[in-house]
Amino acid sequence: MWNTLKWSLLGLVFITAVSLAGVAGYAINDNSGSQASTSGSGEYAILNEIQDVLQQDFVLPDNVKPDVLQKGAIDGAIAALNDSHTVYITPEAYQNGVDLISGTFDGIGANVDQDPTSHEIIITAPFRGSPAEQAGVLPGDAILTVDGKSTQNWSTVDAVHAIRGPAGTPVTIGVRHPDGTHADITVVRATVAVPTVFSDDVRDASGAVVPDLAYIQIQQFTDQTVPDLKTAIQNVKDKAYKGLILDLRNNPGGGLDATVKVADMFLDGGTVLTSVDRDGNRTEYDAQPGVDLNIPIVILVNKNSASGSEVLSGALQDRGRAKLIGQQTFGKGSVNHLRQLSNGGALYVTIARWLTPNGTLIEGVGLTPDIKLDPTKEEIQGLPGPQMYTAIDLLRSEIDGTPFTPPATPAATPTPVPTTSSP
Repeated sequence: MWNTLKWSLLGLVFITAVSLAGVAGYAINDNSGSQASTSGSGEYAILNEIQDVLQQDFVLPDNVKPDVLQKGAIDGAIAALNDSHTVYITPEAYQNGVDLISGTFDGIGANVDQDPTSHEIIITAPFRGSPAEQAGVLPGDAILTVDGKSTQNWSTVDAVHAIRGPAGTPVTIGVRHPDGTHADITVVRATVAVPTVFSDDVRDASGAVVPDLAYIQIQQFTDQTVPDLKTAIQNVKDKAYKGLILDLRNNPGGGLDATVKVADMFLDGGTVLTSVDRDGNRTEYDAQPGVDLNIPIVILVNKNSASGSEVLSGALQDRGRAKLIGQQTFGKGSVNHLRQLSNGGALYVTIARWLTPNGTLIEGVGLTPDIKLDPTKEEIQGLPGPQMYTAIDLLRSEIDGTPFTPPATPAATPTPVPTTSSP
């Protein structure tokens, strides 16, 4: 069942990010049933030799613990790859990820990822109605401490393992908000249902409902997203809406199968994405002929829109089915799979890059919106703002055939200078 999920270590980013629900994976190929081979000979024999010398000679013998040295060696080997999406998953973290398959987990209800520059652990999105959201955790929060322990040099798996816990128990996370302020937030863990699709009224700047436009938000892509979205789309058709605002802001990605099936609902066949492996072999993933919804679409994106949300946005943008409004997206354009290890852990390995239908590489770059518009403070907190109002104006111009004038001055939110942690 792992092949339907994305191991999210940001962007839910084991494909993009790790969910604090657990670690679920965006695997095109899943070799979790097979174990990677081990070897103690050759170049790697020197590691055992170093451990022996340290155990015999190091001035602080109590610090020479085999499990600590092993983790350090593993972390160092993976860090040398310079690929934040290839991740070692401890046996404990691997076991914790199993809960997500059932659609529920005990935790605070948020997705995390690792900033590729500062290496900080970042909240990409708290789930709607989750303990994290209710306690005041915001998208873009940098996690600096967990129960007083510094997160410096932590991986996303380390963060997930520390923050998850039994329902009803508290955890205190020290965060730096996107505006640069700091806070210690205590969150009481709960059993959280993994959210998928949300619908709401579209309201203009005056607060009035726009009666002929629909709004659907996809928070991440799981198997449940497909039937949930079909239900939401049927509602759009039943009410004869003329345009759709599809909100993928803070969506860290998810399962590839689910993402392609979602694209099916908006595309009448054709390429959704192309993957290119280490040998240059190309595999195309196509939408099925037929379309569930054929009305104008505007997609809202931001810097936390990653992986699967970039697949969908890139496909609809390249195919002329949707315009994008918001920020440059995260840039998670790698394909990963899971290899189970002999110790009960796993290695989440980057095996390919994916391209949009027009051949655009997303990894490390992201998608460029048709209309660039930074979020206001209110929008960061999940309230309506200029991005939504611009989407309304753009859809109205397409529906009515009237001219559209992009906003002259995007509303910008100051971005704090990130604190660089040691590699």
